[in-house]
Parts: sequence; structure tokens; C-alpha cells
Amino acid sequence: MYFFTKSLVILIGSISLSLGINLFLTPYEILDGGVVGLALILHYLYKLQIGLMIIIISIPIFIIAWFKYKTYFYNSIHGLITSSFIIDFLKPVRNLVQIDALYSAILGGILVGFGIGLMLRFQTSTGGTDLIAQFICDKTGINVGILIFFIDSIVIVIGGFLLSTSTLLLSIITVLVVGITTSIITSRV
Repeated sequence: MYFFTKSLVILIGSISLSLGINLFLTPYEILDGGVVGLALILHYLYKLQIGLMIIIISIPIFIIAWFKYKTYFYNSIHGLITSSFIIDFLKPVRNLVQIDALYSAILGGILVGFGIGLMLRFQTSTGGTDLIAQFICDKTGINVGILIFFIDSIVIVIGGFLLSTSTLLLSIITVLVVGITTSIITSRV
């Protein structure tokens, strides 16, 4: 039963993350932070596949996890592979929803934050900087959503310089919403 529950959480979280990215972020070149944000920057600049870039960028993090945090490695490898595959698989849904860029940033942030938070709540993740944030959370007790927010901020500032001011401003909103949503979902009530 535990395996089924965890698999279902990974699937639901990955679909939520993917819909947030494909329906709401990519149409306006909005960034998330962390590894996803880096993959989005590469996609916007060079048209590379987002999911594939997430896997490639995550390799060094997973190597560290293999040697130092095997539990996180095993709990996150499935989330990484599933979410990356679903992000690229659902690419055709892009541009199906056309709303104002501000609302797109907010809704994309809610879906991405829900997907990340749901997986983290069940001790799994998509890896990447979520995995780094979880390591730091375990060592310091700082809320994982706040840690993700700080890491994400660095990525979107870099992306804002490389892409546009509009990207930066909308991405700030998205990262705030992702952080808040992730914090709410991961909080034990």
C-alpha cells in the first residue's frame, strides 16, 4: 500500500508541476527557480527540452545524494524521472490557456508549488534544488519552502538578466507563490 501511495503522490505531483510549467510559465517565458528555472532558461534561450535539461542539470546533485544521502537518492530518483518525462510529454498543452501574464504567473506558481509540496510531504521530490533544500532543512530545521525560495531567487535574477525585465518581474511573483504554496503543503497540521 505504501508503494502505491508514494507512486500516486509522485504522479499527481508531477502532473501538477508539469501543468504549471507548460500551461502557465512557458507561454510568457516565466521562470521558476532552482533546477527547473535553469532548465527553463536553457529552453527559452536554446529551445532545449525542459525535462531532459532537468535530468542533466540534476546529475551532480544526485551523485552527491548517492554518496551522502542514499535515502534521498532513492526517494527522489523516481520523482525526477517521472516529472521530467511528464513535463516533456505534456508540452503540447502549451498555449491552450490564454490568460493575462500576471494571472499566469500566479496559477503556474500554485500548481508548481502544490506538486513540489505534495512530493516533499511524502518524503520524495523531483530532486534538484528541492533535494538540496531538503538536506539543509534536515540539518538546520529551516522550513524547506523558505530554503527553496532563497535558492529560486538566485536563479530568477540570473534569468532576468539573460531574458528580460518582464521575465524577472513575473518570475518573482511565481517564486513567491511557489514558496508559499510549498510551505503550506509541507506544514504538518
